Amino acid sequence: PPAAVYPAAPPPGYPHAPALYAPQPPPAAVAAASQQTAAQQQQQLQVFWAEQYREIEATTDFKNHNLPLARIKKIMKADEDVRMIAAEAPVVFARACEMFILELTHRGWAHAEENKRRTLQKSDIAAAIARTEVFDFLVDIVPRDEAKDAGASSMLQVIRSEKNPARFF
Repeated sequence: PPAAVYPAAPPPGYPHAPALYAPQPPPAAVAAASQQTAAQQQQQLQVFWAEQYREIEATTDFKNHNLPLARIKKIMKADEDVRMIAAEAPVVFARACEMFILELTHRGWAHAEENKRRTLQKSDIAAAIARTEVFDFLVDIVPRDEAKDAGASSMLQVIRSEKNPARFF
């Protein structure tokens, strides 16, 4: 359609109305912005892990925990082969679980910000899982229920299978 039919500016008297067909940035600019965002996210993760390391190094109080040790111990004992559990084992698991939740939240938050949202949603966690190979074991637990992301998810699986074809056999 000709540009005269679809004006780029909102009609007079409606300054809040969005333009029907706003000009799109060139693909190179979109790719550069995407790379910059990815680099920023990677830098944030590096800062996160450096802070976690410093926090672990500085820890002297092993009595207070953010996760209930009794529940962790109960989960550990769910394995019938586990008979005895040393006192420090649930403490280590509690810290590992906390770090796992923090990283997954951090990655999910990055996805929420990409979509210009300030609320973390299940879809953000699912996207974080789909984008991060180390979280592949969660793909079946947190399924992506968004139809538009199904193509991207299957593309990631194809790419990953090409990297390591033996993984699927």
